[in-house]
Amino acid sequence: MTKDLNYYRNIGIFAHVDAGKTTTTERILKLTGKIHKIGEVHEGAATTDFMEQEQERGITIQSAATSCFWRDHQLNIIDTPGHVDFTIEVYRSLKVLDGGIGVFCGSGGVEPQSETNWRYANDSKVARIIYINKLDRTGADFFRVTQQVDEILAAKPLVMVLPIGIENDFCGVVDLLTEKAWIWDNSGDPMKYTVEDVPEDMKEQVAEYREMLIETAIEQDDTLMEKYLEGEELTIDEIKFCIRKGTRDLAFFPTYCGSSFKNKGVQLVLDAVIDYLPNPMEVKPQPEVDLEGKETGNYAIVDVEKPLRALAFKIMDDRFGALTFTRIYSGKIAKGDTVLNTATGKTERISRLVEMHADSREEVESAQAGDIIAIVGMKNVQTGHTLCDPKLPATLEPMVFPDPVISVAISPKKKGENEKMALAISKMVQEDPSFYMETDKESGETIIKGMGELHLDIKVDILKRTHGIEVEVGKPQVAYRESITKVVKDTYVHKKQSGGSGQFAKIDYSIEPGEPGSGFQFTSKVTGGNVPREFWPAVQKGFESSVKKGVLAGYPCVDLTVNLTDGSFHPVDSSAIAFEIAARAAYRQTVPKAGPQLLEPIMNVDVFTPEDYMGDVIGDINRRRGMIKSQNSTPMGARIKADIPLSEMFGYIGDLRTMTSGRGQFSMEFGHYAPAPSNIAEEVIKEVKERQASS
Repeated sequence: MTKDLNYYRNIGIFAHVDAGKTTTTERILKLTGKIHKIGEVHEGAATTDFMEQEQERGITIQSAATSCFWRDHQLNIIDTPGHVDFTIEVYRSLKVLDGGIGVFCGSGGVEPQSETNWRYANDSKVARIIYINKLDRTGADFFRVTQQVDEILAAKPLVMVLPIGIENDFCGVVDLLTEKAWIWDNSGDPMKYTVEDVPEDMKEQVAEYREMLIETAIEQDDTLMEKYLEGEELTIDEIKFCIRKGTRDLAFFPTYCGSSFKNKGVQLVLDAVIDYLPNPMEVKPQPEVDLEGKETGNYAIVDVEKPLRALAFKIMDDRFGALTFTRIYSGKIAKGDTVLNTATGKTERISRLVEMHADSREEVESAQAGDIIAIVGMKNVQTGHTLCDPKLPATLEPMVFPDPVISVAISPKKKGENEKMALAISKMVQEDPSFYMETDKESGETIIKGMGELHLDIKVDILKRTHGIEVEVGKPQVAYRESITKVVKDTYVHKKQSGGSGQFAKIDYSIEPGEPGSGFQFTSKVTGGNVPREFWPAVQKGFESSVKKGVLAGYPCVDLTVNLTDGSFHPVDSSAIAFEIAARAAYRQTVPKAGPQLLEPIMNVDVFTPEDYMGDVIGDINRRRGMIKSQNSTPMGARIKADIPLSEMFGYIGDLRTMTSGRGQFSMEFGHYAPAPSNIAEEVIKEVKERQASS
């Protein structure tokens, strides 16, 4: 049975940590009849926060996918985390969604993390509606937050409802389209509301905002605009048609308000999801790429009859086994089918398909284009892999994940648990593409790497609780890089004669600094066959494998260009291996002459602080070698944006809380690499050498 995709909405809920995303999801599940007792985040009982760590910290770490129904439409909802160390979850969720609900706090407004998430959503061109939550909070101000959306996010909020009352007196909303007031009683039951006429004292304001709403919406359709300008009354369906088009084209964002905690206002948000967010067929189809990642010009069209194209966007290990969350873009998939994973080139058989409802599940026989489904027990699939029809293979545009910026050494407290720990970590690495593990060759230590302190804290916590392994954690280490500052021309000859055939390779080359972010580049300008063309890849390989280890402290060497200019070869003794050895030795010979320098990761830090503590916070940022880029005052406090070296950010959350009496908060993400000051570089190099000597 083919499903009607007009009745599908694949949506995500995203926002700053603590704006009420998970509570909002809970209310949606309650209203759509999925759960009967509402779990509260602050009591650690929310349905979608089913990891112990989530319940304890009151934050969502993993995106949980769940399905429910509203007005005969199926909503596939992904609840995403708000904390910056988990933005990878937001990013990969947005990749597979067709629409989103951006939740903002009525008193906190547009907070640092909301900005990052909003930027990701813009990059993925996801249509959104805005929901301003917590209007029952002290300091809540609906109009101030809509202004911030406009100014900070450069997004156009289309106000669809007006709040009735504010803070303690908040009791409902006026729907501007129907000009009706929805008023809830104080029982906390979302179904206990009445629909009434607009309160007398709001009529003027409602008329003014309704006119603004219509005038913005009708810009989407010339015929309706003419009709309106000629003084004709537009029907609600005609206005909705314009709003739907503008929302899909990201011209504006329908904006609602309420209090999820008090169960007020959520129904109108659900109606908006159905009325204005796109169904899977209305979204730009996913481009297909070849094995090199270049677009082929073909697209995965949302159609059951087309070949299978599906993207694995999340791997989760739970008590039922490994789950691979998959978005099907075209074709269909059924139990017993064999699918090809284009990343590994291997086929796998689908044994079980399940539809998720947070941590419970319903088995299904098949799924089709537009569905978000979990496949049980896949072996070699990782996040970002494409599953497709083995007879008609194609790859969907893969996800790109940032490199980790922080690492710690860990070892099990109990002897003999090394293997158990390695197994547990490798499962976690499969689930989270921004989390890495490696073994230090010199010391034999297990090193885990991630996006920030909290990220690694949570991983250690999961090891302890989920896998029962207690670990010792070393001091956090920063992922430094090395680079060069000068151009050096040089020559290297590799000669080896020891009975039998010898080895000979001579290369003339220059090494020069590349553009920041360019990585390693190799060019060959050899003419006349002095170094035969078949040996060029060997020279490139020799240099490329060498840059993994810099000459100062062994960190990867980046942003350098090697030009092979000339050389010579021996008809018998020259070989690819001889030229590769020559290139490796040339790297060690020349890079020390090229002004090597240490680069450190600089983080984009966004700090919120009450005004009273602003001086202390700025002074502290300066002490951490921070460069302040901007500072803005808001009614709630000040926001400071700065570039700060990661090495200075350890333990910052504790210091910030102490400075601001617990009221400050911050988010950070990797910005770029920059040269470390010489005194810092000397310290780092000395520390690395001491570590190597002791191991």
